[in-house]
Parts: sequence; C-alpha cells; structure tokens
Amino acid sequence: MDSFWFYLQLGFQHVLDPNGLDHFYFLIVLALPFGWRKGRALVTWVTLFTLGHTFALWAAYEEWITLSGAWVEFLIPITISWMSLTVLIQKKKAIAHKQQAYRLGVTTLVFGLIHGLGFGRYFSQIVLEESAYGSLFQFALGVEFAQLLIVLGVVLANLLVLDLFRWKAQKWQWIVAAMVLSQALRMTIENYPG
Repeated sequence: MDSFWFYLQLGFQHVLDPNGLDHFYFLIVLALPFGWRKGRALVTWVTLFTLGHTFALWAAYEEWITLSGAWVEFLIPITISWMSLTVLIQKKKAIAHKQQAYRLGVTTLVFGLIHGLGFGRYFSQIVLEESAYGSLFQFALGVEFAQLLIVLGVVLANLLVLDLFRWKAQKWQWIVAAMVLSQALRMTIENYPG
C-alpha cells in the first residue's frame, strides 16, 4: 500500500512541480476556450493526454523509444506554444464540433507522448522491475488527478472572469494564452539543443 501512495503522489507532484510546469501550461491553454458545457470533452482530452504520457513512460521503460533528452526538452515547450497559438489565432467561424474534438483528441494524445518522454528516463530509474506496470498505473492515476484539478481551476477561472466580471471571452483567452506563450517561448529558447 505504501508503494501505491508513493507512485500516486509522485504522479501528482510531477504535474504540479513548480520546477517543471509543462503540464500546467499545456492544460491551461487546452482548457481555456471551454467551460462547464464542454466538461465531458475536457475530461476526455485530459485522459488522452495521460494515456499518451503513460504510453511514453512505458515505451521508455521497455527501451522501445530512445530519443535524445535534449530534443525532448526542446519539443515539450513547442507543444505548449502550439496550443497557445491555437487559442490566439482561432477563427471566428467555429469548425464543426466533431472535427474540433477529433483534432484536440489527436493533438493531446501526441503531445502527451512527447511530455511523457521527458519523464521516461527518470521513471525507468526509480521503478522496481517486479512492480513496474502497477507502479506505472499508480503514477498515471496521480498524473490524471492533478491534471483534472488544473482543468477544473481553469473552468472556474473562466466562470469567474467571464460570467461574474463580464470580460469578453476573446480578450481573456488572448491575455492568458499570450502569457503562457511567452513562457513557452522562453523555455524553447533555453532548451534549444544546439
């Protein structure tokens, strides 16, 4: 039971670690354009991100994927920049809901893979071979829980700013997405593997 809590907390802390806010930034811009009505879709996208992240950890543990850590650390802020830019340059004409859901689903799954590769080497070093898959599942539960808390926080912030303070949605989204983009670009420059 102690190992269950250890890996659950490790997953939770991995997402909320102040020294590695990549999940935090990514999830803010993922959830920013949506509110309560898209709650089920948001949970699905978060879970797809967790699945991608978990698969990457598993692939790294099994040594199926060997990608330079420098390149992974460079790609992670690019995923955050991409999501920020989708908020900043969104078209006024909305695309079909199914098409939007499919695109976001594929994007979050792929970006989850990239983010998971960033932690894969470390996870492979701390997990015990005889309990690797159980530990990975427990870690994934911690990641999922923390990510859902972030998304809930964004939805509540949207509710507060848009409904209570009556800000225009586009103005709010641009401000937050621009702040996240500035951090992601800084991280991209710092992590350039050249």
